[in-house]
Amino acid sequence: MGKRTLTGAQILWESVVNEGADVIFGYPGGAILPAYDAMLDYPIHHVLTRHEQGASHMADGYARVSGKVGVCIATSGPGATNLITGLATAMMDSIPMVAITGQVNSWALGSDAFQETDVTGVTLPVTKHNFLVTRAEDVEAAVRQAFYIARSGRPGPVLIDITKDAQNGKMDFEPTTTPIVLPGYRPQNEIDSVDMDAALKLINEAERPIILAGHGIMMSGAGQIFKKFVDKAQIPASMTLLGLGGFPASHPLNLGMMGMHGEAWVNQAIQEADLLLAFGMRFDDRVTGNTATYATKAKKVHIDIDPTELNKNIKVDVGIVADLREALEEIVPRLDTQNPDKRKEWIDYIYYIKGDAAVRDIQNMPDYGKLYAAHVIHDLWRFTEGKAIVVTDVGQHQMWEAQYYKHDHKNKLVTSGGAGTMGFALPAAIGAKFGAPEEEVWVIAGDGGFQMTACELTTCLQESCKVNIVIINNGFLGMVRQWQEFFYGRRYASTPMISPDFVKLAEAHGLGGRMVESRGDVESALQWAREQEGSVVLEFRVVQEDTVYPMVPAGADLQNMIRRPERSAIVESADDLI
Repeated sequence: MGKRTLTGAQILWESVVNEGADVIFGYPGGAILPAYDAMLDYPIHHVLTRHEQGASHMADGYARVSGKVGVCIATSGPGATNLITGLATAMMDSIPMVAITGQVNSWALGSDAFQETDVTGVTLPVTKHNFLVTRAEDVEAAVRQAFYIARSGRPGPVLIDITKDAQNGKMDFEPTTTPIVLPGYRPQNEIDSVDMDAALKLINEAERPIILAGHGIMMSGAGQIFKKFVDKAQIPASMTLLGLGGFPASHPLNLGMMGMHGEAWVNQAIQEADLLLAFGMRFDDRVTGNTATYATKAKKVHIDIDPTELNKNIKVDVGIVADLREALEEIVPRLDTQNPDKRKEWIDYIYYIKGDAAVRDIQNMPDYGKLYAAHVIHDLWRFTEGKAIVVTDVGQHQMWEAQYYKHDHKNKLVTSGGAGTMGFALPAAIGAKFGAPEEEVWVIAGDGGFQMTACELTTCLQESCKVNIVIINNGFLGMVRQWQEFFYGRRYASTPMISPDFVKLAEAHGLGGRMVESRGDVESALQWAREQEGSVVLEFRVVQEDTVYPMVPAGADLQNMIRRPERSAIVESADDLI
């Protein structure tokens, strides 16, 4: 094509399109207007959000289901700072994103100009890297490097802050085609053969091993080789919240979720294991509980692409810095299979301790006239046959989703793990729908978190975006109320919550809505939602003081769980059956 004279704004979109981006979520403003004007001449679908936080969560949801880099854009000052919650969310969960922000003219930097904020300084802790671009000549390099950093190694969000004069400046431009080389940045490491031999020795000798499977299973594309590892080694696997779906829930060696609200028998088995295999997870505090008493009987092998995660929270015996898929491809052929039944006793023991501590199968529970959140989520799982993309907000409903919606398929659960961001669900679901337009997308949100980004309902309307929104309305900030019940003597400080009529709210945004109060009406409401052409809101008014069991109190020993009351202790009340 040869050289052309282009503005920095045009170079921005030339470069973004060359990286494969075609959907961008954002909100315009003065400092980013040159970029918005130039965008009209490029094959980019811009989604106008109602708040910049929504734009960042949409880019996040888009990235999680598509595997591509999500892109969001905002203006300077408050526009840029409104992205920060979404950047922190993506950073904690290792989501590849590029955020583009406008900045005041370079000669005004440091003068407290209108809507000036030190965006690179503000976002430094919540991005993998960031750039301040003050010349048109530097735009292309910043974009290419930002996408490369965002998607390589351990993925994460990258921000490009571009001054207005850099957007307006002109230069002779010809696209760069040479590979990107960043001195000091080594996103991939050679697998250390000594460490690999040591790991294999521990794996082959272990009698009571357990796998701790995290988000890295999906992010590395290791699903198939991971299943081969499990089947060949006959080692049961427990899942982190973000690992759900990376290994089919229906597999007999999938034990379910570990940690604070994981299955009781899983946590007990971890404490009794002689080997922990941490694959693509980071030993988050919600997984380990008290680190001083965590799995003290077990040797530990940790495989992660990020070297900073090794020995950060839990000291391990063997740490391997590697892409998980590549590491497993080396390990699987070398597994010892001479005694395929050597772990049968261990597996049988785990299923023995599972007993009646399992999350109860409520499919056939009698209808006592009260609606529980678990009813709704379990019925949604049956209704969608477990095939839908489910995007949750944060709180009790998030944990019930993890327990009652069984994920057999990867990238079907989209949720904020590390940051625990309320308000995430609705905008992330919109992004997910753009990332996988042929998929059925359902939102599960609480009455509290939903109201934080409810303005994005109109984005659904404007974009003709079909997502089905389930609001679990219990009249409380439910998870905070649960903590107050257990640890603060039921002193419910600022957790009882009055909400708007969500059906009328949906109608005010031009969408349909229904309210459901009994279990017998759940499936018909789900069917109605599916049949509507556009996005709809289903408000489920559920039992208020319901509790997620089991629960490991923060900082407690992993085996010291608050468990659901025994069924034998329940005589007259149906309230405690779940």
